[in-house]
Amino acid sequence: MTLREQEVTLDKERRATTEKLELLERNRDALKQEFENLANKIFEQKSERFSQQTRTSLDTLLNPFRDQLQDFRKRVEDVYTSETRDRQALRSEIKSLQELNKQITEEASNLTRALKGDKKMQGNWGEVILERVLERSGLRKGIEYDTQGSYRDENNQLLRPDVVVHLPDSRNLVIDSKVSLIAYQQFATEEDETARAEALKQHVEAVRSHIRSLSEKDYSQLHGLHSPDFVFLFMPIEPAFVAAFQQDENLFAEAFERKIIVVTPSTLLATLRTVENIWRYERQSQNARLIADRAGAVYDKLRVFVEAMEKLGGQLHTAQGTYDNAMNTLTRGRGNLISQANRFVELGVRVKKELPKGILDQAEVDTDGGDDLGSARADDAIGDNQQE
Repeated sequence: MTLREQEVTLDKERRATTEKLELLERNRDALKQEFENLANKIFEQKSERFSQQTRTSLDTLLNPFRDQLQDFRKRVEDVYTSETRDRQALRSEIKSLQELNKQITEEASNLTRALKGDKKMQGNWGEVILERVLERSGLRKGIEYDTQGSYRDENNQLLRPDVVVHLPDSRNLVIDSKVSLIAYQQFATEEDETARAEALKQHVEAVRSHIRSLSEKDYSQLHGLHSPDFVFLFMPIEPAFVAAFQQDENLFAEAFERKIIVVTPSTLLATLRTVENIWRYERQSQNARLIADRAGAVYDKLRVFVEAMEKLGGQLHTAQGTYDNAMNTLTRGRGNLISQANRFVELGVRVKKELPKGILDQAEVDTDGGDDLGSARADDAIGDNQQE
């Protein structure tokens, strides 16, 4: 073979080798781009799925907790507003109590003068005054008190107390308004002093007689009625009460021994207002218990939330460990993926774009025979081309 022929052959082989190297370069770029796109796509899908799951889990945990807190705050504000309003109303009622008592006493005294000794009319009128006092007390009929109820004692005898006032813990107060005031009317209208003294004496005896008859009824033993040992005897006219108890100083002690408390519109109204306050504080206590129960429920929800957050933190820690292990497999140790993929480039594989520099910097280069292997494979490729 002549020198010219050898030059021509060498020139052909050189062009063929150049074309193959260009083909390898294009293939390396394409493989590199595909690998990078695939890695980015997988990472984006995993990140989006993890973010969606995390957002869903947090919404599931936080929404009930937020609702519980809003309900708890609303209840506390309602209780505070109600208590403030009740205190203001109580202050206003106390201011008007004295004027109201005076008005009731004057009306009762005028009405007594007009009754003209009619006992039936007296009884009805006394019940009307008692009803007005009950209405002014703030108690609710049918809830905190009842009128004309029917009860039977241990001898099956039917008794009808005028008013039964209910207290918390299923306790009751009995009010009777049937005291006779005929003698007092005579005392109030009589001009002769001797007749007035006799009428006053009869008035005291009428009150004493009613105290004795009332004590014999023993309302505390009635079935279905949990009454304390004493009963209120209502006298609708304040001056009648004052006249009787001033005339006989032992009358009050005798009534008390028989477990009878004699009251007038003013003293009964003050007592019933106290009962109304007891009911108000009882309702507030019930609200406080409801708030305490709700606070316990909120605390339990908070505990569940904290536990869930701890669990989520553990899961995030596990996910971080899995990510680190994957990155170690990708960039650490002999035969790591980055090192092997980069070896393709060294062997002449064409890629459109190289792997990110940050990943390449993290990857550990496998130097054990790597260069020799690359050189040997490159020489083999050239020898094959020459044979062709």
